[in-house]
Amino acid sequence: MAPILFTVGGFSLRSYGVIVALAIVLGLGVAYFLASKEKEYRMHLVDLVLYALIGAILGARLWQVLFYDWAYYRENLQEIVMLWHGGLAIQGALTGAFLTGWIYTRMRKLDFWRLADVAAPGLIFGQAVGRIACFLNGDAFGSPTGSAFGLVYPPGTPAYAAYGSQPLWPAEIWEGQWNMVVFALILMMSRWRPWPRGVVFLTYIVLYSSGRFALEFLRGDGPRYLFQWTAAQWSSVGMIAFALIAYIVLKMRLPKEKALAC
Repeated sequence: MAPILFTVGGFSLRSYGVIVALAIVLGLGVAYFLASKEKEYRMHLVDLVLYALIGAILGARLWQVLFYDWAYYRENLQEIVMLWHGGLAIQGALTGAFLTGWIYTRMRKLDFWRLADVAAPGLIFGQAVGRIACFLNGDAFGSPTGSAFGLVYPPGTPAYAAYGSQPLWPAEIWEGQWNMVVFALILMMSRWRPWPRGVVFLTYIVLYSSGRFALEFLRGDGPRYLFQWTAAQWSSVGMIAFALIAYIVLKMRLPKEKALAC
């Protein structure tokens, strides 16, 4: 782990920011490269990424503050805007980017679901790379394994502050690996046959959220609520429910849209 890559004078370059920036660039590159058959929507990816990034940061921070650490932040309101203190929640980032993308497509008169399908492989690829940032920063850590197996975080990381030298489950590493599996699955899916609009994106949401829900049982860095589920597990359930409802609505609309096209 290396939260700080190097320091020059009073400036410290943090690994978290570098890897997140790399994840955004690589995710955009992957989506752009794979969208060769959707040239109209491909060009909008570059225009959208800046707006989506702003929405993602706002959503990620609000999600972190409201659902993960509200007990702390309600007593320290001035720290809400300190993005470097307390972190960002990936599910909030996805929600913020989703809403930003929806507004963008309404303003540009584009099909939101087609653009979402084009962006899906890049999104999950970027998430996989982004988990490296969590590992280097020593956050998003697991709970103690109770054995010699596990990651031992160094002093100065949030994981060490919480559990000391105990071996912890490599939750963030396994999540990054699961994200790469999801990337491969939706890539094969999108290349296998043409799908109704929205299906690729919604499949990504369900697969990612299912893996996140399961891995949260190993996490040791957040409060637990009803059923001893974390905020991320409740968020995952909500995202899966949204994806299934959206799929049903899209499926019901499909015959009507075909009839109108005729």
